[in-house]
Amino acid sequence: MDLHALFKFPILQGPMAGGASRAELVAAVSNSGGLGCMAGSLLSPAAVRDEVGRIRSMTDQPFLLNLFVLQTPSPTPDEVSAAVELLRPVWESLGWDNLPVPTQWCQDFEAQFDTLIALRPAAASFTFGILTPIQVERLHDAGIYVIGTVTTVEEALAWENVGADAVIASGIESGGHRGTFLGPQEDATLGGKALWPQVAEAVKIPVIAAGGIMTGVDIAEALALGAQAVQMGSAFIVTDESGIHPAYKQRLIEARDTPTRLTRAFSGRYARGLENSFMRKMESVEKQVPAYPVQNALTTGIRAAAAERGDTELMSLWAGAEIRRARPMPVAQLMQMLVAEMRTR
Repeated sequence: MDLHALFKFPILQGPMAGGASRAELVAAVSNSGGLGCMAGSLLSPAAVRDEVGRIRSMTDQPFLLNLFVLQTPSPTPDEVSAAVELLRPVWESLGWDNLPVPTQWCQDFEAQFDTLIALRPAAASFTFGILTPIQVERLHDAGIYVIGTVTTVEEALAWENVGADAVIASGIESGGHRGTFLGPQEDATLGGKALWPQVAEAVKIPVIAAGGIMTGVDIAEALALGAQAVQMGSAFIVTDESGIHPAYKQRLIEARDTPTRLTRAFSGRYARGLENSFMRKMESVEKQVPAYPVQNALTTGIRAAAAERGDTELMSLWAGAEIRRARPMPVAQLMQMLVAEMRTR
């Protein structure tokens, strides 16, 4: 399958796990000529099936399903206790006497993967790791277009070598989690405009640009730098169809000069979001917290409590570096603007 067979316009909506990429958003992007993306990484196989069913009730167009490539961890009780203690300033600020320890650190990737193959979306993308050639072959046998997420040239070559059909080259400006899987996350520091042409020159498969892309002019620039399409998350997270908490959405709309930065305090993996009290409380110890998904699971209850209170200072406000340029409106209107801006470049 050719990448361009998946969409009318070369615009992919970013996955945005945690509620933003609900069926309404995914279907609206695909119905407007882009490629909507469902974030399945935090969902059980049953929930993935239900959400795909909802998407298919709203659109007959292709859409993408994203998963995190993870192994289920087995932290020791001492490691968990130490992590809970590092989070004490945050959970005590909620008035809690202790931090409840989750019964599950993450979803089982193999079960999610089997569900993905059974559901047969037009395309699937993968973040935080890399598939084996056999897994890629299974996806191809099911007629699924395979996309790997990369932050370096080396990672792009690795995905090409296992048989991926395309790669998403994610610059340091990208909101949410970094997809680095080869070498230290701290070393993957290239901005999109530097990364995209390097990856395009290194691999023979199509490159999808991500990071700081907010307008049709940005899209045209990314295509001129060697990309065949773009992935946009922050541009869609403030749309009417986005499923994020209303207080979170309002913070993004009013972001203006509020800085974004990378932190591993929320999840144990570097991710970009608006700076808030949670980041500041944890800044001195964030390099000590356990790796994803343990830290992510430990902070889930904190973030849920903050959401119930509408307290954005303790929520993970994932957003890209250019969030101040986001335009809140319905998806169909945004897509029309992006296409018009591309054509006037």
